[in-house]
Amino acid sequence: MSQKTYDLIVIGAGSIGVPCALSAARRKLRVLVLDPNHSTGQGQNKAAIGGIRATHSDAAKIRVSLDSLSIFSRWQEENGDDIGWRKGGYTFPAYTEKHEKLMKDLLKVQKKHGLNIDWLDAAAIKKLVPGISEDGLRGGTFAPDDGSASPLLSNNAFYRKAVSLGAEFRFGESAVSLLIEDGKVRGVRTARNTYSAPMVLNAAGANGKEICAMARIDAPISPDSHEAGITEPAKPMFAPMVVDIRSEETSSNYYFYQNSEGQMVFCITPNPPAWGTDRRSTSSFLPLAARRMVNLLPSLAALKVRRTWRGLYPMTPDGSPIVDAFETPKGLFIAGGMCGQGFMLGPGMGELVARMITGTPTGDDRQTLAGFSFKRSFSGMESFK
Repeated sequence: MSQKTYDLIVIGAGSIGVPCALSAARRKLRVLVLDPNHSTGQGQNKAAIGGIRATHSDAAKIRVSLDSLSIFSRWQEENGDDIGWRKGGYTFPAYTEKHEKLMKDLLKVQKKHGLNIDWLDAAAIKKLVPGISEDGLRGGTFAPDDGSASPLLSNNAFYRKAVSLGAEFRFGESAVSLLIEDGKVRGVRTARNTYSAPMVLNAAGANGKEICAMARIDAPISPDSHEAGITEPAKPMFAPMVVDIRSEETSSNYYFYQNSEGQMVFCITPNPPAWGTDRRSTSSFLPLAARRMVNLLPSLAALKVRRTWRGLYPMTPDGSPIVDAFETPKGLFIAGGMCGQGFMLGPGMGELVARMITGTPTGDDRQTLAGFSFKRSFSGMESFK
């Protein structure tokens, strides 16, 4: 067993862990990242469909996502990596009076916190998404600065940048225990090695609850399964991610967009939630998703689906992340429970966490961290889950 000392050990090399390691390394911290997989982004990151939005109902998530959008949109210009960034926006069409009122009420909060978003009438939505069903369409919101990127290309670009700044990664190593002494974190033990550090960040995604349990902390994080799919390429049809928040008997909502290669990428929120860690594809997903998509946009009917897959959403009771420093053991931090939004929150979350662990939070950070606190009530639910 060998031992090496770091400033920070990050558990998890995915959508949150890698950006956190990058931001910490940029601040000259000696960073080690541990992950049981054999390369970066092999957990839930590779199951993400690539959407990036600040169109949330929660102020804390809006602030973090705006930072993420800034980083994603500037990445290629500043670092040279093509990460598939596409500024297509997000649109939420409204087909009921209830949803129209919800969206218009949320505009006040969204605009207050800096989101570029407006209500469009039905004619404008039809122009934005040609061929969209007109039956009952009342209009919708549109946030033009939202977009999409490749989770694979992005995570690998963030990983390479973190390595160039001195961060170290140990793949194929799972944390088996946290080293705790006198109420303080001292490091992490894996089956191969013991690593010392006064700070440990739990960014283990769907396994975040298990990492917390190593410190006898019961974190309210429970994964559920969501399925997604991708079609063959088609000619450009529309630019934004389209999110239909209407609930049906077996699905709460669904969303899809056309990526930079012309493929339709789509996902659905199951109703009721599929709690657990089963990632096997089901026979019910594709007929359900196809019917909902074609009903909303009939021109998609002839497209062939190339493949489907299933990933895990590490859910909290209120649909918002947990980002905090635990009182005991001192030095243990968490950035978990991203509720399936780790990819879009990742870069902004990395900067927030780096400021938190180095003791340099801004005034806005303090408000954001209060919203993500481990000690909050977890009442309510984020509207656009």
